[in-house]
Order: sequence, then C-alpha cells, then structure tokens
Amino acid sequence: MSVITENANPDTWNIDVKDGKDIACLINNEDKKVALAVEKIIPDIGKAIDRIAERLRNGGRIAYFGAGTSGRIGVLDASEMPPTFGVDADMIQGYIAGGETALRRAVENAEDKVENAEADFKSFNADKNDVVVAISASGNPNYTLKILQSGKNVGALTVAVTSNPDAVFKSSADIFLCTKVGAEVITGSSRMKSGTAQKMVLNMLSTGVMIKLGKVYHNYMVDLQINNKKLYRRAVKIVGEISGVNEQTAQKILDIAGNVKIACVMLLKNCNKQEAEKLLQQNEGVLRRVI
Repeated sequence: MSVITENANPDTWNIDVKDGKDIACLINNEDKKVALAVEKIIPDIGKAIDRIAERLRNGGRIAYFGAGTSGRIGVLDASEMPPTFGVDADMIQGYIAGGETALRRAVENAEDKVENAEADFKSFNADKNDVVVAISASGNPNYTLKILQSGKNVGALTVAVTSNPDAVFKSSADIFLCTKVGAEVITGSSRMKSGTAQKMVLNMLSTGVMIKLGKVYHNYMVDLQINNKKLYRRAVKIVGEISGVNEQTAQKILDIAGNVKIACVMLLKNCNKQEAEKLLQQNEGVLRRVI
C-alpha cells in the first residue's frame, strides 16, 4: 500500500546542496500547503467538534492515542487543556505508544505492538459515552488500528487523524480526518508537514469543543486556571475588559471571586460571590447565559 508521505518530493530535490536560507525557503513553501490541506476538511472537523462536544457535555471523556510524533502531539494537546480551560485532567487524556519514556526518546517497535494498544486502552477504560482519537500520519500501525477497533467495540465515538487517504484504520473510524499534505520535505519525515497538520487539527478539535462547552466568552478564555503571576495578570485583564471596569476594580473583585466567571457576574449583576456562583450553576457554567 502506497503512503503519500513516503513518496519523494520533487520540489525539495537537491535540498542537501542548498544554503541555509534556501533550505528554510523550501521548508516554508511546503509548510504553506498544510493550512490549505486542513482547510479542505473543515466540514469534517466541524462535525467532529459537534459530536465530541455532545459526548463531553453528557459526561464523556476524550483520549488521544498515537506513536512517535503523533503521540507526542496528542499528549501535548491534552496536557494544555486543564490550565487553559479549567477542565479536569481526566476529561482529555493523551497516550503514546511505549509510555512516558517514548515522550523523550524513541521506543523501538512501540507502534507495532498490539499489546501496547491494549494496555493503554485498558488504562483509559473507554465506554460508549467516550471519544477515542487515533493519530497517525500513515494510519497503518498496529497500535492505532487496535485502538480504533477497541473503541468501536465498546461503542465509543472513534476519530482518525491522518495524512493518508488509504489508511488501514479508516474502516474503524466514525469520523475520518485526512489532511492530504503530500510528500514530506525530507522523504518519510512525517514529523514535519504531517505533524504540523495533526497539531492544527487537534487545536481545532479541542478548542472548538471547549468553546461549545462554554469555556469561552466571546474569545476570552474565562475558565483559565489562575496558578501563576502571568495567568493572574491575564485574568485581571479579562475581567476588566468583559466587565468594563478599571484594573484596580477588576483585581479587587477577582481576589474575592477567585475565578474569572464569578468575578464578571459579580460586577455585571452587582451581586455577591454566592449569588454569582448560583447564577452560573443554574446556567451550566455558561457565562453568556448569565450576562
């Protein structure tokens, strides 16, 4: 079976005799093709966002599974959700074939071992309410194929992210997200265009789902976790801009509320913390419904 990312790229032929600037230009020209490839599957990404959000709204969870670069990208996206959107770490999880060791160094044959998939799937413990996302440039490794098959078997929503339209795991995916980025800059180096496409797709999926779950007001991340000075300053700024108050007032109310949404409701509804919490609770935590 031919895998497009394994084909030689005629546009980067002789890249090995170019100077630094020309190498960068060739890579940049190839990277420009990634956003266009992602654009072509926007309807499918949108469908995935809606269906994943529905599962999570009803108590489901999502897990990314991949090997090598794909696994690292999934773990990265999952790890950024709690601080950015204030969700529990269990809601969005990331697994890489070969375990945590594989995050920093290659684990030989990890993607070929079905037992790795079985162990990781068991750890996630998926059921029919959950979402299983397999990520692979080729879509052919035993690891991702077994993951999607296992997800199908328990009735979970299965999503495949790949750059190969003929990926083996396509048959086990409820939603097939294929970015046809073409041959890589360096033949077979799928950490490049394919990896960039995967990062873009996962960004869209996770961010879109969080928006649908009410974690964003207009384009403000109103559920961020305030756990360092940078995020505290950002939270003060968000409260001030949403509520139309100066920095001093925003800081004062945020210190009482301890939470951006509660602070905004306190200011805009002229109520105390307990009343603000009640209003948010009555509206499933969605700030727009309250203010």
